[in-house]
Parts: sequence; C-alpha cells; structure tokens
Amino acid sequence: MSSLSYLINSPNNPKAHQPLILLQSTKAQTCLPVLRSLIKPAKPPSQTLLFCFLYPPSTLTDTDFQKLDVSDNGLKIFDYTASIPGYDDQWSDHTESILSTVESAPPGTLNVIIDSLDTLASDISSTQKAYKFVRRLLTLVTARQHPSSLIAHLLPCPLLPPLTQTSLSPALLHAIAHAPALLSHIATAYMTPPPPAGPPEKFWGVFIPIAERSYESERLIFGPDGEGSSGGAWAGNGSGSGSRSGKADMREMVVEVLVRGKGDGRKRAVERTLEGWRGQCPCELEALESLKSVMLRKRVEQAAPDPTQNVSFKLSLTPSQEKSRAQVPLPYAHEGQASNTTSSSSTPATILYDPDSADDLDDDDPDEDLNI
Repeated sequence: MSSLSYLINSPNNPKAHQPLILLQSTKAQTCLPVLRSLIKPAKPPSQTLLFCFLYPPSTLTDTDFQKLDVSDNGLKIFDYTASIPGYDDQWSDHTESILSTVESAPPGTLNVIIDSLDTLASDISSTQKAYKFVRRLLTLVTARQHPSSLIAHLLPCPLLPPLTQTSLSPALLHAIAHAPALLSHIATAYMTPPPPAGPPEKFWGVFIPIAERSYESERLIFGPDGEGSSGGAWAGNGSGSGSRSGKADMREMVVEVLVRGKGDGRKRAVERTLEGWRGQCPCELEALESLKSVMLRKRVEQAAPDPTQNVSFKLSLTPSQEKSRAQVPLPYAHEGQASNTTSSSSTPATILYDPDSADDLDDDDPDEDLNI
C-alpha cells in the first residue's frame, strides 16, 4: 500500500503513525485534494479539529459545519478566514485560543488540522512566533496517550524549512504536490522518465533540483505554451455546500512523498517516492492519463524489436553450420604447432629483417672522428 493510501485509510495506525504531516501546495499545483481526504468525521472518542485561515470550510469539506453535531461525528471546525489584520477591527491573535482548544480536547485520538500555516504566520507577522506556536502545538499532540497527529497545509514560505528539521520532529511525512507537466518535461528534455519507467537514482538527481526551482514549474503551467492552472482543486457551486464538479474529479497531480522515521522516532532513514493522484484518491503513476505517453514510450524502448528479424536474408546459422565454422583453421592460429600432435613447438621466437635498398648499413663507427 502506498504512503498516501495508508495515511488516508489508517492515519493513526501505531505501526505507521506520523505525529507531523505537512501538505505543501505550489502555485502550479494545489494539495487541497489530499487535505480534503484527511478531513473526515471521526468516531468517538476520536476527534478532528479543523482550523481554517485561508480556505473557507465549505471548500474543504462537504459537511455543513453550521449544523454540525460534534458529539455525533467528532469533527469540530473553527473558521478564522474572515479575521484579517487591518480589515477586522476585532482581530486578535488566535494562537493561544487554538492551544487552549487542543489542550482541553477530550481523551482519545486527536487530529489537529490547520489550513494554512503560511497565512497564520503572515497574520501574526512573525515567522519565529509561528514556529514556536507549532512547536507548542506539536508538544500537546504528541503528549496524548492515544496516537494523534498535527496536519498542516501551507505554501512555500520562510516557515517551511524549520518545520522540516529533525529538531522539531524526528518523524515526518511531507507531501508536495507537483503538476504532471513537470514530469513530462523532465522525461522529454532530460531523457529521464520517472520510476518505474526509469532508474530512480538518475531521475531524483534531475528532479529534485528542478522541483526546488519553482519558477520552472510555473513556466510550464502558466507560460506561453503552458496548459493553464492544473488543478486537483475542487470546484464548488458557489452555494457554500462544497460540491465537486465531475470535471474536477478527474483532475490529476503527482505527489512527492517524503517519509522520515516512524512515530517512535527510532528509524531515521528518509524514503522519497512519487505517487499519483486522480480524482479523489491516490493511484499509481501509470494510471495517470497525463503520464501514459511517458510510461508507454519507455516500455516501447525496453521492448525494442530484434534487428535481425524481418530482413530479406538469413543472418543466423544452423547448428551444423556453426559446427563447420568452428572447424575451419584460422590464418596463423596454429603456426608453430606440429600438424599431427597437440604439443606446441619449442622453437624460440626470432626477428627476421630483410634490409631495404635504401637502408644505410655501415659497420664502421659513425662517431669515429669525434675522438671520444
């Protein structure tokens, strides 16, 4: 089972539990479909707390949160999207209230979801303060007796690098959304298809530096020859119900999944994989329609036809012909050997030289007049 499938189906399984999960979107590709799949009502005593700073709750869940009964489905939503510094006279720092809400949550498994951390950091105008808030929040989550997770969605920002350091959490699942056009570009321009169509070592050596230069992905999507906003984004109907259109369900994206350690923090190895996402669920890369040409081209290259086939003449030999060819004596191959014995000749090797007419052969000493 892939990492994304395991995360969605068993997010709090002790064997693969991750206390910190980062979902990273880019300007070229949003990671909201993965976030939506993780926002689901939990059965008591488990509970999910959703704090919205960027996207309204109606775009993240189909549940009518205004009529939500927390005791029935274990999902509690806090909407801070209308609280904007400089535009709301009643604005205040919500970090302390979030910490109090998490600390007072009833016993049991708890999933704390924040959308989006970069917006929160911008609201409080301090990356350092936002990092300290995440650190305190993660401490509250990991201190619970039952497996619990902090799930945060964000865009690339100064807060992202410190969140991925082992000093914050030895265990981490970092999912980064990429547009399929990026993989098609790498396979075409660099002759490096993604695994399993190509060697992983070669692909990651090309993919990681290019993916870190976000402007290349943006050029592929929004440039003159780009395909436009790629999405994965869900289309609402404007009524606040958050319904999804049929076209949006078929949108595709590629998710780079980096897994570091486990919940106990003992395993320090880092695993990096690429997984597909189609519609509402993860899938294999081969299942993405936008990448089928890349995968198919590599399979055709690997299964290239035999050049000796379909020719007008015969290139192969029959067994009898191969036996006859092996019995043909090669020139100079048996020189120096007795004709009727297998023992080699003991005649030493010599060099025979026949002087040419233009050779100046003089036995006298050419330096005789130098009086040496």
